Amino acid sequence: MIAVYPGSFDPTTMGHIDIIDRASKITDRLIVAVLANPSKNPLFTVEERVSQLKEITGHMPMVEIRHFEGLLVNFAKEVGSKVIIRGLRAMTDFEYEFQMALTNREMNSDLETLLIPTSAKYLFLSSSGVKQVAMFGGNYDKMVPPEVKRDLERKLRQNQEGSNI
Repeated sequence: MIAVYPGSFDPTTMGHIDIIDRASKITDRLIVAVLANPSKNPLFTVEERVSQLKEITGHMPMVEIRHFEGLLVNFAKEVGSKVIIRGLRAMTDFEYEFQMALTNREMNSDLETLLIPTSAKYLFLSSSGVKQVAMFGGNYDKMVPPEVKRDLERKLRQNQEGSNI
């Protein structure tokens, strides 16, 4: 079974890694699909996010990292997947993900969505929360993989240096 785990991963959190690790154990091939959404203003480029995820998951041979634009259902069809993996943190996630699963199934009746609840220790994590903690100098060591922390600190330094010009 080929499954697709889509997201913006800006930045990748330990919650994302939790879902990737667990989903990779129940699929033959897991494609982590990094969304290139031109309407958003991400901190990291698509290429940077893909590179980070490749570095982080390099020890997982069944995990492939790709990026996509447009509709997820089209990407899933393109890669031969009939399963979408989504992580859940809270009830508000469930409502949104349930609606998206029904929408995707309406567009492609062969497509199923598998919702995986995150491990309890990651319930509070979000990419936007991590960025905020990092920007204000808080400790986020346990929130992101070391590779992401390294890149996030570099990116924040670049942004600070650029704003002083």
